Amino acid sequence: MTAKRLDGIKGCVFDAYGTLFDFNSAVAHCRDVLGDRADALSRIWREKQLQYTWLRSLMGRHEDFWQVTGDALDYAMKSLAIDDKSLRDRLMSLYQTLAAFPDAVPMLQRLKAGGLKTAILSNGTPDMLLAAVKATGIDRLLDAVLSIEEAGVYKPHPSVYQIALDSLALAAPEVAFVSSNAWDAHGASAFGMKVIWCNRYGQGREMLPGAPDVELTTLADIPAILGLPR
Repeated sequence: MTAKRLDGIKGCVFDAYGTLFDFNSAVAHCRDVLGDRADALSRIWREKQLQYTWLRSLMGRHEDFWQVTGDALDYAMKSLAIDDKSLRDRLMSLYQTLAAFPDAVPMLQRLKAGGLKTAILSNGTPDMLLAAVKATGIDRLLDAVLSIEEAGVYKPHPSVYQIALDSLALAAPEVAFVSSNAWDAHGASAFGMKVIWCNRYGQGREMLPGAPDVELTTLADIPAILGLPR
């Protein structure tokens, strides 16, 4: 997809995990214990975390993202025959202070300097998100940190994206939604937002309603897409 300029944007709303924060960084801190099982654990943990959000939404059996993250980790550890409670506790603690991607803070600084509203809209609980934004210093660059808990259902349910519009007092076409997750990008697009897909992981295009307006590989390109000076 060719990068194009998005006009009329007054606010940027970001997914958190995988977009601003590196979900692999928790496991990376535990490679000393996990060894060659580290990459598999991180992959399975993330896959199950997302699957459980979708399945719980369909089942009408909501639990918050902290519970879902713990359940997904338990599945991943069991699937790899890892029985270590202290390691589980360490990984869950590290998940609260994930590292920000190197392109996140400079990009947010440029958006704020350009006068745009900025927010996070995430599956994470309010406590999880507060810990993450404070640990990375991103909190001072955001107008709002929004959790799906206000809706009681996970992305990509339309009621979740409405939370951002209500908080920022903007119409859908005035918002650029940014996610590294293709399914999330399609969900926001189907809702009516302009969408920037930061395809960090070389994902294929999804066959879903909606479509990203712009596809990038780094957040660093976003200010230019929105017409901000370098």
